[in-house]
Amino acid sequence: MTKRNLLTTIGMLAVVSAFAQKEYPSRAPMTPAMSEYWTPQPPIVTPGKAPAEAIGAPSDAIILFDGKDLSQWENSKGQAAGWTVHDGVFTVKKGTGDIRTKQKFNDFQLHLEWCIPEGIEGTNQARGNSGVFLQGIYEIQILDNYENETYVNGQAGSIYKQTPPLVNAMNKPGVWNTFDIIYTAPTFKKDGTYRTPPRVTVLQNGVLLQNNTTILGTTPYVGFPEVIQHGDGPIALQDHGDPSAPISFRNIWIREL
Repeated sequence: MTKRNLLTTIGMLAVVSAFAQKEYPSRAPMTPAMSEYWTPQPPIVTPGKAPAEAIGAPSDAIILFDGKDLSQWENSKGQAAGWTVHDGVFTVKKGTGDIRTKQKFNDFQLHLEWCIPEGIEGTNQARGNSGVFLQGIYEIQILDNYENETYVNGQAGSIYKQTPPLVNAMNKPGVWNTFDIIYTAPTFKKDGTYRTPPRVTVLQNGVLLQNNTTILGTTPYVGFPEVIQHGDGPIALQDHGDPSAPISFRNIWIREL
């Protein structure tokens, strides 16, 4: 490129920059809907018959909830978890906040079972909403998607606001659902970017929802994924705050990989 052409190009870029600053002085505020999309809706797959009892843990598993107490869990302030334990399960106590495991993890296989209460009311995201956060950062959505349509990257089994599930494999309210999650933690470069991104496989009720899917970054309600450097982290469960009846959990165990 000649000197004259270079100067012309620089001048044109300056004009474009000045125009952009004049017409678009600042970015519009982010809204939740900016990171939502509704189509195509995942096909519905009817899972096999749910087991009558909790699925037993393998011999090398770390038991995170055995039906007796929440001694393996704490709230976000490091205090005792305030959710309600009863009849071998525990139920979200609305308004007490999220809970997380005291122990932190890297790569793992996680099993948990969750149940939407029979007779639940509400629509869209205000119906049995919760979530399981891998390393306390990356949310796999928990929601009642049985005859309840919502944005696809917010359905049960989605990497929240990122990747929708391959199918909708919900059991109806009152019937237990299982999640089996295989997670590979990220590694980082010196500049804080991913050397290898986190990846996750999710099965709900024995049906594949996420197949070694890349997690792009954080999973915020407002905004888009960001890469935040971190180390080992807990398993966290969400007290969402929607007005529908609280959901319950049982039989949670994890195997470090």
